[in-house]
Amino acid sequence: MTAEAEPDPAPALRRAVRGYLDHLAVERGLAANTLASYRRDLAHYLDTLASIGVTDLASVAPGQVEAHLARLRVGNEGRRPLAASSAARAVSAVRGLHRFALREGLTGADPSRDVRPPAPPRRLPRALPVDDVIRLLEAVGPVSAAGGQAPLGLRDRALLEFLYGTGARISEAVGAAVDDLDLDAGAVLLRGKGGRNRLVPIGGYAVAALHAYLVRARPGLAAAGGGTPRVFLNSRGGPLSRQGAWTILRNAARRAGLSDVGPQAVSPHTLRHSYATHLLDGGADVRVVQELLGHASVTTTQVYTLVTVERLREVYATAHPRALG
Repeated sequence: MTAEAEPDPAPALRRAVRGYLDHLAVERGLAANTLASYRRDLAHYLDTLASIGVTDLASVAPGQVEAHLARLRVGNEGRRPLAASSAARAVSAVRGLHRFALREGLTGADPSRDVRPPAPPRRLPRALPVDDVIRLLEAVGPVSAAGGQAPLGLRDRALLEFLYGTGARISEAVGAAVDDLDLDAGAVLLRGKGGRNRLVPIGGYAVAALHAYLVRARPGLAAAGGGTPRVFLNSRGGPLSRQGAWTILRNAARRAGLSDVGPQAVSPHTLRHSYATHLLDGGADVRVVQELLGHASVTTTQVYTLVTVERLREVYATAHPRALG
């Protein structure tokens, strides 16, 4: 004689979750990976509710929602604590479920309304020290090497000088056209996101590197291609791709003894961060840096001021005789 399966103690909860996930898949079009994550998050939530005897969403109290999400951050019953980003996703899943239940008439209130996801730690942009930037730029060889530098070496030096000298995004650098450069005036037109173009100054080192590349290297590269107006070309004469620019920078970082893999890897955005941080360190006004970076809001630029404050703290802690007491 076989034992009868125990009835599901909370069929209403499971029906609500299935309905919500179907809504996300069909009406919202969420990706399969996101749906799988939400399904896991909500399964954990239902386990919590079942463990305290809650059998339908209408019976859930705000404190129970908060207690569940708090446990996710500290871990329990063999589960590791969730990182802030994963906990934030779990909050979204639970809040979405309760909003769905309220909208569908399954409940008369939303107990998760006032629950907020944990604030993730603010990641400061990584900026290289000036000496490291110089090492990186010189890793592709001097602009005026005796006997003439290889065309791709001249291009690589010009690209890195361009990125650091203008604070350009990688898409702005590889998208720049020859007509966007005014080397005599020391300026370049950058075509930014959302059609926001800006004219930025470019320093003497970058001007020299670009001039050497445009005169001694680009014509030969362009002869192999189809006549693209882009400044930076690949070995076949076509426009240099974003991935190609990444590879150039990664190779230069490796030669300079800087990290080219992992979270500390030098990236095109590292040069943009360094550009902004070094300007602020040199006394530039944050609103001027905002314009140079093409940020729509000064609050976006102000994150770089935190970098300089962190640097001041480091200097103080290591230099002041009574900093540690």
